[in-house]
Amino acid sequence: MIEFYPQIKLVHIVSILASGVLFLIRAIAVQRRWPWAMAAPVRYLSYSIDTVLLTSALMLMSVLQQYPFVHSWLTVKILLVIVYIVLGSFALKRGPTPAIRLACSIAAVLVYGVIITIARAHDPAGALRWVMLE
Repeated sequence: MIEFYPQIKLVHIVSILASGVLFLIRAIAVQRRWPWAMAAPVRYLSYSIDTVLLTSALMLMSVLQQYPFVHSWLTVKILLVIVYIVLGSFALKRGPTPAIRLACSIAAVLVYGVIITIARAHDPAGALRWVMLE
């Protein structure tokens, strides 16, 4: 299975970017009160992208034999993905006011960025790793 690592990693990266871009577009649309942001086809597209993302993540864990609660960077990343999902839910649907939805949207985008830095660094500190080394 390791021979498919480059392809699996590419699918994972593309799905990460697609998921993040779609979330940002939908968050902006929700702020502007555009109804298509929560329309069924857009939601199903989001679910599809996230399913590919999760599947490729599980495949990478299996191929590389790196698992949450064994590798600290992966544990932090998974916990932050859960935070991102909750913030995204409040940003798009559950936030009771536009201000709360906006704050959750901004927080979700920041968490998304931190998740990416952790994944790239393979370190629980993410981008802060380089700050702490100096």
